[in-house]
Amino acid sequence: MSLDVMNEKMGKVIVNLQDNYQEVRAGRANPAILNKVQVEYYGVPTPINQVASISVPEARLIVIQPWDRSIISQIEKAIEIADIGIHPVNDGQLIRLVFPELTEERRKEIVKDIKKLAEEAKVAVRNVRRDEMDEAKAKLKNNEISEDEERDLEDKIQKATDSNIAKIDDVFAKKEAEIMTV
Repeated sequence: MSLDVMNEKMGKVIVNLQDNYQEVRAGRANPAILNKVQVEYYGVPTPINQVASISVPEARLIVIQPWDRSIISQIEKAIEIADIGIHPVNDGQLIRLVFPELTEERRKEIVKDIKKLAEEAKVAVRNVRRDEMDEAKAKLKNNEISEDEERDLEDKIQKATDSNIAKIDDVFAKKEAEIMTV
């Protein structure tokens, strides 16, 4: 594996963490919370954004307006099955998701959850580092590189790892601030 491939893998870990953070309910209405909701549409599981328009008219409200009103009950059912923590309100024309105000205790629980996600991302980055280090040692053992080259390679691997861990900490700090100051 090359350093470029390693950096790409570590970058994907950070992108994945950011995607996971978008789905975390932070007190504000964020349409990304519906990304994993699949609606049964003519027997095919379909992403909700392909069967309805989703808008955020207020800070704590998401409005879902289906293009085909006959599937409004399926959308409501899909949201309840997805268990996003918000009960849909169906008025026959559209569905409203009202986000309740977060309590201090709930905010702290959410921060614990996102910290756990950040730690999992750090473990994934360290696993990539471990694989790279093992490969460098194997190259040294097979006389493909010298000891100096191996040391240089390990230094580069460690610097890339430290950089990506710092990025994860930064992403976590931003999300924590968002949750605690909503």
